[in-house]
Amino acid sequence: MGVVVSQSFKNIISTYLGFFIGAINTLFLYTEFLSDEYYGMVGYMLSLATVIMPLMAFGVNNTLVKFYSTFKTRVSLNSFLTLMLVLPICIIFPLVIITHVSYDTIAGFLSKKNAIIEGYLWHTVIIAIALAYFEVFFAWAKVQMQTVFGNFMKEVFHRVGAMILLFLLHFDVINLEQFMQGLVVVYVLRMLVMKIYAFSLKFPVIIFKRVPNLRNILKYSFLIIIAGSIATILLDVDKVMLGQYIDIKEIAYYNVAIFIAAVIAVPQRAMHQILLPLSAKYLNERDFPALKDLYKRSSLNLYIVGGFIFLLIVLNINQLYHIIPKEFSGGLFVVFMISFTKLYDNALGNNNAILFNSDYYRMVLVMGVILVILMVLLNMFFIPIFGINGAGIATFLAVFIYNSIKLFFVYKKFKMLPFTMATIKISALLLLSVLVFYFWDFPFHPITNIVLKSMLIAVIYGFAVFRFNFSEDISILIKKYLKLK
Repeated sequence: MGVVVSQSFKNIISTYLGFFIGAINTLFLYTEFLSDEYYGMVGYMLSLATVIMPLMAFGVNNTLVKFYSTFKTRVSLNSFLTLMLVLPICIIFPLVIITHVSYDTIAGFLSKKNAIIEGYLWHTVIIAIALAYFEVFFAWAKVQMQTVFGNFMKEVFHRVGAMILLFLLHFDVINLEQFMQGLVVVYVLRMLVMKIYAFSLKFPVIIFKRVPNLRNILKYSFLIIIAGSIATILLDVDKVMLGQYIDIKEIAYYNVAIFIAAVIAVPQRAMHQILLPLSAKYLNERDFPALKDLYKRSSLNLYIVGGFIFLLIVLNINQLYHIIPKEFSGGLFVVFMISFTKLYDNALGNNNAILFNSDYYRMVLVMGVILVILMVLLNMFFIPIFGINGAGIATFLAVFIYNSIKLFFVYKKFKMLPFTMATIKISALLLLSVLVFYFWDFPFHPITNIVLKSMLIAVIYGFAVFRFNFSEDISILIKKYLKLK
């Protein structure tokens, strides 16, 4: 776990830096500098781009990681990497042509409920392309076991860019249209910087020769377009569907709630960058004892860290909603629903990495298609009844079912479960903490209250984790940074 802990720790720092900047943008700058309608439009545009991004990437970001370590000669490896760079163009070019020819039809369909959407379809398409190739170049760096810079670009760069644009908008340096165009430029620039870094690690040698195992590579890429995008779709299709049922300004309220809960996913996102290539390596080498150890350790460490963040959010959420504009408090229920799903995600450790890089990735496709259909149906049922709370319920149910099926599938095929007795103990600690602290607050200003309560929770939770040695990896980190023997 040495390389995992080292790079994961650095990735967690950069990811939290990104979320800190994102929190300022989401909770304060967007809500103050942008109208609710345009804030909702930004959330809708980025969500739609994220949903179609896996199609634009043609699954290459996952394919590159899965097959990279199987090539042993320089010619075969360079031929494979050339293919990885070219494949996305094969889907991007036809989609751009279709969008150009059918622009009015597509825009008209998406803007039935909210006319503002019609003017930003090309913005969405360009951002989707930038997101797709960013993931390809990030995967290029991952297979070199270098994830820190890529994670910084993924989590921090675009949020700093958005912050700069928001301030320029506030001080009338740019107008609304220029702000929306600026967001597109930020994502394109992020992709180009990632490309330069990835190629500095391993410069591509363009060779158009026959790629060994080409049939399996193309089959995997084709199937992973859907399978690899399931998690993304499950968490972003709700915002896209909200745009078809409710006023777009309410997506802004939902977006704030989702962002708050998404902080719990930071450790998982950070560790996943290095867990993905490592899991692929162990699977390709059939080193199942190492894979099982990685499964249990990643699950426990992510559950402990994610559980701590879960407590900070749930136990401070009421005070947080006293700070931001009152109308955004309608997303409180959504925060609880999504927080539970994110905590469950953390508890699964490298489950996704195992499935996507194993020979059973086809089953992920089958399960994913069924659950996306379920997600859409749940949203169609719950959103008209409960609005943004309905979207939260639909997301919770779909992700819970999906994660449970994945957990069972890995157990059946690999005879591995990520949970240990320490998992039960951590669950008990989380439940006890919620029961003790949720209904109690300091009688001070909300910000002061959040700071003091968070410090108290950190001390108690950290002491319990260290005292009972729930995780050897985390105990070692605590000793290292507190200078304990």
